[in-house]
Amino acid sequence: MKLFAMAAATLLSLSASALEAPVAPIQPKTLRLHGDTRVDNYFWLREKDKPETLAYLQAENAYAEALTRTSKPLEERLFQEMKARIKEDDSSVPYRLDGFYYYSRFEAGKQYPLLCRKPIQADGSWQNAPEQILLDVNALAQGKSFMEVGEFEVSPDGQWLAFTTDSTGFRQYRLQIKDLQSGKLLPFKRERVTSVAWALDNRTLFYSTEDKQTKRSNQLWRHQLGDKQDQLVHEEKDERFGLDVYLTRSNGYLIEQVSSHTSSEIRYLKADAPKGRWRVLAKRRANIEYNVDHRDDAFYIRINDTGRNFRLVKAPVSQPGREHWQEVLAERADVMLEGIDLFKHFLVRHERQNGLNQLVITDLRSDSSHAMAFDEPAYSLGVEANAEWDSQVYRYSYESMSTPSTVYDYDMASRQQTLLKRRPVLGDFDPANYVSERIWATAPDGVQVPISLVYRKGTPRDGSAPLWLDAYGAYGIPSDVYFSSARLSLLDRGIIVAEAHIRGGGDLGKAWHDAGKMAQKMNTFTDFIACAEHLIATQYTRADRLVIEGGSAGGLLMGAVSNLRPDLFKVVVSHVPFVDVLSTMLDASLPLTVGEYEEWGNPNKRSEYGWMRAYSPYDNLRAQAYPTMLVKTSLHDSQVMYWEPAKYVAKLRTLKTDSNPLLLVTNMGAGHGGASGRFDRLQEVAFDFAFVLNQLGITR
Repeated sequence: MKLFAMAAATLLSLSASALEAPVAPIQPKTLRLHGDTRVDNYFWLREKDKPETLAYLQAENAYAEALTRTSKPLEERLFQEMKARIKEDDSSVPYRLDGFYYYSRFEAGKQYPLLCRKPIQADGSWQNAPEQILLDVNALAQGKSFMEVGEFEVSPDGQWLAFTTDSTGFRQYRLQIKDLQSGKLLPFKRERVTSVAWALDNRTLFYSTEDKQTKRSNQLWRHQLGDKQDQLVHEEKDERFGLDVYLTRSNGYLIEQVSSHTSSEIRYLKADAPKGRWRVLAKRRANIEYNVDHRDDAFYIRINDTGRNFRLVKAPVSQPGREHWQEVLAERADVMLEGIDLFKHFLVRHERQNGLNQLVITDLRSDSSHAMAFDEPAYSLGVEANAEWDSQVYRYSYESMSTPSTVYDYDMASRQQTLLKRRPVLGDFDPANYVSERIWATAPDGVQVPISLVYRKGTPRDGSAPLWLDAYGAYGIPSDVYFSSARLSLLDRGIIVAEAHIRGGGDLGKAWHDAGKMAQKMNTFTDFIACAEHLIATQYTRADRLVIEGGSAGGLLMGAVSNLRPDLFKVVVSHVPFVDVLSTMLDASLPLTVGEYEEWGNPNKRSEYGWMRAYSPYDNLRAQAYPTMLVKTSLHDSQVMYWEPAKYVAKLRTLKTDSNPLLLVTNMGAGHGGASGRFDRLQEVAFDFAFVLNQLGITR
């Protein structure tokens, strides 16, 4: 296999015109199940530690580098213009908690933020108080290619910081504790930590950990400051379920949320009695999900036991059994209750109707409610830090495809709104120069599927404009629209950008998810194709100007629709794509597999194998012309292993009948989310944009 090392070393010296794509050796492995035989010629790429595997990935990187050499000037121009729109020394809106204001800030030229706080003075001021840097993420990242802070929890008395970091991208986090008075780290370290929460004694920390093999969050632990040994509180044995721990905003209870994709169980403990007994709120039941918040003498439970879109009930803390539940809000077929935020005197409901977010405020003293109104045809709402319990101000963020993320404080009593910060976009950006729309496509079964779009005013609507269509469509996760200053580099070059809100996501409620998973998964793909066809029929674009993009489960979407309708797309950009569905879901030793049975199916069952076999992109590749493809992965991805896209590209090279470029790019130092540094991420985006623009014939 020395050929691979030679190829990796010599590919860059070849000219693009003479360059030949790497050829992965064929090592057939026969896979048989349910009377079906599959031959996987590239199964060997799973062996990460073999020099041949790494050499192949490096050879593909070298090939991609050589093939895109002519677009490097455009890539650099894109990077510089995207970077120029960023306020490099920006900071977040500070939020108040237990005598401090907390915030993050960037320093010019640095990749990572500083996480800081200032104490509130006796006169109520804080702006001129001395700054305390709790974590300098740049320092944590020194000498590392990746750094991400996960959990960040300060003890109620403000002295201790429990935080987790991932230094590889594998989403494997190390827990440490910092004394914020001395600035020193305690010798305490724990690995594979997934969540943390402090008890009110300021000495007890609860944390959850994941299984080493499957990465399922399966154990809850209790640590007492100064102790060398921790106590195992609970171990979840059912492989479909994972667990997390958190403290309610009321500071009344610690909550252990135990959930699968379709069922939930909650255990609770008084936050001021950390050595007490955890109690089950409501035992798990098949296909029933719930979560909980606390206020005074009651638990507020969001649950889907009477309908898919959830209702809200209230249960006495003293007698929380189902027989004592009081319904606060009934389930509604046309409105999804996505979540709640409880405060001392107010309840905020997060709802979704007709594919759009809305906030409904209830004053619990008078039981009067009102909904907040938003004007744009497509927008998204986000929850900001609302850390204080006794507050009548609710902080949220708003953005659309043409409006930068904007943070507001909303007075829930007076209904007055205060704009706190709009993310700055440097340069000549003016939102009035862009148009945002929402239109609807008709799926083959007659269902109406929403599409959100944005484009610069003056962009032609005669089919000649390129269009970049993104989608996800899985796990009930809505594809909420968002603003991107980097995206302006596309819009200002005449490209229309669209988001297809296809089934499988949660864009139109729980039923929208149900209609695009398990046996109904094919709806996700046909919805996307219908959206593409509608955009062409209504002259937003043409097939030879249509770019599509998706990541992870959205990468599965890219693979499936490329097999079904390769004639419909010009370029496919696929990030960390889940394309080897059958082989992955048949390997229970891989991270996340067993829990995913409730989203995709269990291929060990004949009927479920059949529906997955029908769309699994790797298993349905065939001899035909395919669009230009850019496939990206990361070596340390724990969600979709690098070998799925690597095998996919290797196999596709042997089958495609066209000469369109097919690139595999592997980030050798990151995970599922790509690069962690803000400028490194921009460089990755600039590479993608330059590649696509070059394929569209746009070189400026």
